[in-house]
Amino acid sequence: MASHGATRGGRRVAAPPHPDPKVPDLRLPPRSCDAHCHIFGPGDVFPYPEDRAYDPPDVSKDDLRRRHDLLGLDRAIIVQSAAHGTDHSALLDALRTYPDRYRGVALLTPRSTPAEVAALHKAGVRGVRVQFMPHLGPGFSPDELRAVLDLVRPHAWHVAFHIGGDAVVDMYDTLRLTGLPAVIDHMARVDLGTGLDGEQVRALRRLLDTGDVWVKLSAPDRLSAEGAPYADAVALARLLAAQAPERCLWGTDFPHPNVREMPDDGVLVDLIEQIVPDEADRHRILVANPAGLADFPAEPR
Repeated sequence: MASHGATRGGRRVAAPPHPDPKVPDLRLPPRSCDAHCHIFGPGDVFPYPEDRAYDPPDVSKDDLRRRHDLLGLDRAIIVQSAAHGTDHSALLDALRTYPDRYRGVALLTPRSTPAEVAALHKAGVRGVRVQFMPHLGPGFSPDELRAVLDLVRPHAWHVAFHIGGDAVVDMYDTLRLTGLPAVIDHMARVDLGTGLDGEQVRALRRLLDTGDVWVKLSAPDRLSAEGAPYADAVALARLLAAQAPERCLWGTDFPHPNVREMPDDGVLVDLIEQIVPDEADRHRILVANPAGLADFPAEPR
């Protein structure tokens, strides 16, 4: 199922998610959390901005819930997408509808206000994403990043860094010294061609050892040079999970915007057993870690 290359009006067009994923064989523990997913629109209710980086498929809060129900996931951290920019209307609607089930990660700019951040926090947002991926637009300058960190610091949000390749080496000190929990999305999208002992993976592992940096064991399809079932990316995820299970998270990346080949979410869930063979560590990564980081209730109301 190819999903890249199409354009419309000069913008890339992201393909819809897998229409018929398998029901996972792996039974997840209660209150398991998808720590990285998105919603898109629907555009007739929550319009996309004219300057969006790409055209997404409509994937509503209810589409997301149905996918999670099929996969056995009770909770999720919804990451605001570049396709919606800083208009959080769709995210806020999802958080209002499922307050015990969902938390959010926002997109802010240095021009965002403390009042906006306070309102997002009240609604259930617990993190801010900062991206340094050229296909999504320019990243923040050091001064802009400091301004955004200062906005969220009073609320003790985490900072999700979307980086790729050598950025984990070049931004090592930035990632280490935010003064807030730093969460690296998608295993830093390292180049697996450099090997598990390459400079990028070594930098990622050193960051994980600092005690202040977390890693999402998500998007193996984006990292893998081999394709499904992504053995090379699974090997990296297993290495990271064994090193610091107390600071790892797992996520689907549903609905997988702008991927090369659309993954089957049921297959991704089943890979968790290979990534984290120990049942106690699986509970930590799927339940305890996201609950602490995103401020979920101990038990659903």
